[in-house]
Order: sequence, then C-alpha cells, then structure tokens
Amino acid sequence: MYDYLNKINSPADLKLLAKSELAAVCSELRSFIINEVAQHPGHLGSNLGVIELTVALHYVFDTPYDRIVWDVGHQAYAHKILTGRRDKFSSNRQFGGISGFPSPAESPYDSFGVGHASTSISAGLGMAVASLLKNEENRQVVAVIGDGSMTGGLAFEGLNNTSMNFNNMLIILNDNQMAIDPLKGGITQYLVDITSSKVYNKIRWNVYLFLKKLGLISESGKKRIISLNNTLKAILTKQHNIFEGLNIRYFGPVDGHDVEGLVKILTDIKDFTGPKVLHCITQKGKGYKVAEKEQSIWHSPGKFNVETGMRIGSDEPVDAPPLYQDVFGKTLLELALQNDKIVGITPAMLSGSSMCIMQKVLPARVFDVGIAEGHAVTFSAGLAKEGLLPFCNIYSSFLQRAFDNIIHDVALQNLKVVFCIDRAGIVGTDGATHQGLFDLAYLRMIPNIVVAAPRSEIELRNLMFTAQNYEKGAFAIRYPRGRGNIHDWQHPFAELKIGKGEKLKDGNDLAIISVGTMAHSTAQAIETAEKQNNISIAHFDLRFVKPLDEEMLTEVAMRFKKIIVVEDGVRNGGAGSAILEFYSQNNFEPKVKILAFPNCFVEHGTQAELFHKYGLDSEGIVGAIKKLRNEEMKRIES
Repeated sequence: MYDYLNKINSPADLKLLAKSELAAVCSELRSFIINEVAQHPGHLGSNLGVIELTVALHYVFDTPYDRIVWDVGHQAYAHKILTGRRDKFSSNRQFGGISGFPSPAESPYDSFGVGHASTSISAGLGMAVASLLKNEENRQVVAVIGDGSMTGGLAFEGLNNTSMNFNNMLIILNDNQMAIDPLKGGITQYLVDITSSKVYNKIRWNVYLFLKKLGLISESGKKRIISLNNTLKAILTKQHNIFEGLNIRYFGPVDGHDVEGLVKILTDIKDFTGPKVLHCITQKGKGYKVAEKEQSIWHSPGKFNVETGMRIGSDEPVDAPPLYQDVFGKTLLELALQNDKIVGITPAMLSGSSMCIMQKVLPARVFDVGIAEGHAVTFSAGLAKEGLLPFCNIYSSFLQRAFDNIIHDVALQNLKVVFCIDRAGIVGTDGATHQGLFDLAYLRMIPNIVVAAPRSEIELRNLMFTAQNYEKGAFAIRYPRGRGNIHDWQHPFAELKIGKGEKLKDGNDLAIISVGTMAHSTAQAIETAEKQNNISIAHFDLRFVKPLDEEMLTEVAMRFKKIIVVEDGVRNGGAGSAILEFYSQNNFEPKVKILAFPNCFVEHGTQAELFHKYGLDSEGIVGAIKKLRNEEMKRIES
C-alpha cells in the first residue's frame, strides 16, 4: 500500500528519490496519517496541511545536522514518520508510546521540544547564533511557524531580535489562517493582504531572479535590494512589508502544497546569508475533504471512519454527564445575560473552552485574542480597571506563560479578574507540555487572589457565581478536562463562603482531605477501605486552596493523628504543602501524607493510566489508607 513510505526510514532514504517522485511520497504520507489518526486519535488537520512542506524540508536540508524547529508541535507528524518513527507511529500519544509533539529525548531529529506556540523563531535564532559562534557556518536552521502561532507576542520578540543579530536562519511561515479556530486580528489581515497582490509578488520574484543572475544577491547588496522591494510593494499595494521593514528578506507567497516548487525555492535560498522568510500558503486538512470543510472540528477529531468521514463516538453513554468546559460555557452565558459587565476573553480557545456558547449570543462581549496568553491576562486587567468583569479562560498549562502578567498587571493592582482555568490536573495524551499540574503551586503564593477547585459541575457553577460577586481582587477557578458525575447540574445559583470547605463524611480513625474533583476517587476509595479494613474514615473537601479553611483544618488536626491529602497537582508547593505550612505555623502535629504528582514532568497516556501509575486513582488511595492503617497497628502493638 505504501510503496515509497515503507522504504523511507530516514531522510537519507528520501533523498535517493527523484524530485518527480516526491508527490507520490506526499500522497502516501497523507493516506498513512489519515488512517493512523482515524484509529489512534491525535491532531489531524494541521498535519495534513504541512505534508509537502515537511517532505521538501527533509529533501533539501541535511537533518539532523541542519535544525528544523517546529512551532505548535502538533504539525510534526509527517516529520516523525520520515525520521524513523513510521513503525512506532501507531503508539502516538499512547501510554508508553511516542509523543504527539517533538521531543529531543525521543529523536535527534526533534531539535527542540515544543508543545506551546510561538517559540520557534526565538529558539531557532539561539541555535543559529550558536552555530556561528561555534564556527559551524554550514549548519542551517529552519524555524517553521504557523497554525496560529504568529499571533503570539514571543514570535514578534523573536522577529525583532532576529533583525538585530547576525544569523542565517530561515523562517517558514506556514500560513493557513487558522489555529484551532479561524484566526482574527491585524496580523491575519496583513497576511491576507500580502498574499492578494499577485502582480507585486510576480514582479518581485522576477526581479529577484534577475539580480541573482547578475550576482547582486549578496550581504553587501542586501539593504539596497530590500529597499527596492519595499518601494515596489508600496507602489503596487500601498502597503509595506513588515518582514523587510525589519531587514529580513521575504520570499513568497508560494504554494505550500507544490512539493517540487518548494524544493526548488528552498534550494535557491537556503545558502543566502542573513535572516529570511519564506511565506507558504497552506490549507489545514488538505487532501481530506471533511477536514478541509470543517477545519476546527477536524483539528483533533477523535476516532473516525476514513471512508465515510463519520466521527466515531466514545464508549460513553449518550446520556453521559456534560463536559466541564460546557458547564463553564453555559454558565458564563447565563451570568452574562444577567450582568452586562461580564465579558469573556480567551487566547484562541473559543471552542476548546466552550466560550463559543456565549460568543454566539453576545459576540460583542467575547474576545478571542489569538495565541497570546500574556496579552489575554493584561487585556483583561485593562477591562477590569475600567469597571468591566472579565472572565479570562485559559488552559492551566498555557496560563503558565502569563505568570508575570497575573502578578504585575492583575494581582499587584488588586483588579477583579476571574480566571477560569480549564484542563487543570492531568490532561492525558497531549503529555508533559499540556498537563495542568502546576497551577495550584504557582497561584497560591500570589497575593490578592482566591484559588478555588470545585469538586463537581454544581460547584463550578456556584463558584463562578460567587466570583462574580467577589470584590476584593482576582479569583481563580480550576477544573479538569472531561466529564463530571452529575446530570442535573443546572440548579439555581448559590453563593459560597470564601475560604470555606465542607465535611462530606464523618469518621473516627483517620481523615482524608481532597482537592477539587479528586473527591470522587477519594469517596470510592473510602467506601472500599472501610469495608476491607474495619476502619472509619472522615472525608473533607478543601474547596479553597487560598484562603484555607482554617477552622476546618483545625478541627481535623484536633481530632485525627493521621491525615491524607489527595490532589491532582504537583506535591511540591501544592494544596498539601499549604496545609502542612498551616499546621506548622500553628503547632499542630498530625502526620500528613500528601498523595499528589511527584516533582517531574508527567508523560502522555490516558487520564486513567496516569492516575493509576502515580497512585492517585481509587486503588492507589486505598493502598495509602492500608499503609497508614498498618503503621498505626504496628505502633499500637509495640
């Protein structure tokens, strides 16, 4: 079925082919990825859009000596397949299998680890400058940016610095006008404008070829050529080229699906000195009609039937409880209809956060700012400063990128911003770059911010209502990816007391304090452990990691000598650490065991697999209870 692909175990094998054969390789790659992702879910549309570009890059450049730095790493499937991981690709994103993102620990062809966006230009520039300082003048560095990542501020910081430092980096702009959802904003419109001037681009390319033949394409003539290009652009389109304005040579736009054309132009420009941009026009989902038509849905569609294009539902029953993100989206709209000060902000995650629910009804009050988390937070701060009430929804792993903005622009000024932190805890198959394990630790140390973790859909709803009415600063609500346990969740709102937890079950022998949705596996574990061990266990829901419920914690410390804290974050600095600090400061001395994730980056796998591996499923909690019980029995016997 794959006559070419089965013979390609490295880019060296690819280079043995004639250019006329590359289109067939691309066709096989496209079929291979579609068939694999249909059975083993992952990112589809973005990968189908860069197949020709990937083949051309590996055909022209000498990887891994030459560096290809991918941005938003979910567009690197074809790269992985061509670099020796074809036979392992069925394990993509699975527990113990290969990562869905570039990982230097996995392959020398993955020159830089990436799961977040807008990093390729900065990282590539560092590599290019390092190569020159090490006298590796023949090493090429290519940064492939796109799929929404040009909207990130780091990309512009990288561009600015690229123009200031001597380097020979090639920036590939993969322009598909998409992230997960369609892109909006000035840079997107600029790229539309720059691609629409066919007269300019044709004349410009002909001028380039003419000057090359005359030997004028050199470092010494670079500024004159760029000046000519800018003048020509201004005359024909009344618009200057942003890249050439930064003294970065611009080539394109070119058809990103013409593999032979890409090979030709990459060969022509790769040895030019100085930074350069090749602007490629691609289509997300290219070559698979349903993915071309519904690009947002087919970004990561789950399992599907290749022949019919029908997506295959999960094994969950039709009447399964709602996704937490949908509870957020529907509740936000309900609150916004009652409170005209509420606005929604998200960094390119309209559908992923379900803020699209509010956007459909109140479009003027929802702002998708692109992949720009720092801007999303500071933009929210500006809205709050003028009396509006921003609900800023950012995935936990992505909120890390806005850490300074949270401190300096929101908390320091004591502004009322509600942070709704989706995908907190274990995300699953996206792996280490996306696990939301650090938010409790990095948020609880910041002044002027409440940090809450709802245990259910109803709690999420009530915390959003409570946050709306909170007047003393910022309010963070973190909740997991996936579904809860309650079908009938749309109850009337109830305001919760800030810093107040809840006793869920009384007991006599030991106490367990759970954080957020860990209450469910904890309750299951308690039921099992009590039956097996003739033991009575009390269960408390912390609810607020900051401020702590000191009254409840005091009661627990006074009644119980042994306490277990269960949380879906990192052990170091998390909720358990906060509880230990409180006990230490108040001279309480119970034995506290923290069940949390260790100080490491947690790999990819399903949520169930990872909770089991790290002892945080019901079975693991039962084991911890037994261990404490056995220790207590030995102490009594001795």
